[in-house]
Amino acid sequence: MMKINSICIIDDDPIVVFGIRKMLNSILTYDELHTYGNGKLALDGITEMVNSNQGPPDLIFLDINMPIMDGWQFLKEFIDIPIEHGVRINIITSSIDSYDQKNWELYKTKTHHTLTYNRKPLRKDDLIKMSKVA
Repeated sequence: MMKINSICIIDDDPIVVFGIRKMLNSILTYDELHTYGNGKLALDGITEMVNSNQGPPDLIFLDINMPIMDGWQFLKEFIDIPIEHGVRINIITSSIDSYDQKNWELYKTKTHHTLTYNRKPLRKDDLIKMSKVA
């Protein structure tokens, strides 16, 4: 079983968070798992981790459509945090809007982090692929 230090799930749907957490528990082990209901809470939490020398999460599961700060706004701010090593950011969405796919392609060119684009619902096989650290 794979071992990950830290995982972050950013999604405002508690059922999605529960499902991801349950599937992750069956495919890997981890030291910490943080969950946030919007991008602002996540950005504040991750910034605090980095500033306190804990480092960022190894894996992030990021929903696009959330209140307060959506996934794109989060991503715009996150890529400006001075993090040396790459973080694997798995965008997860139910959106079929081509704008979102184009945004993902744009952000991939703006960062050294690994960005993947995944559609909900997620399956266990999807999470196995998405859980490889950047």
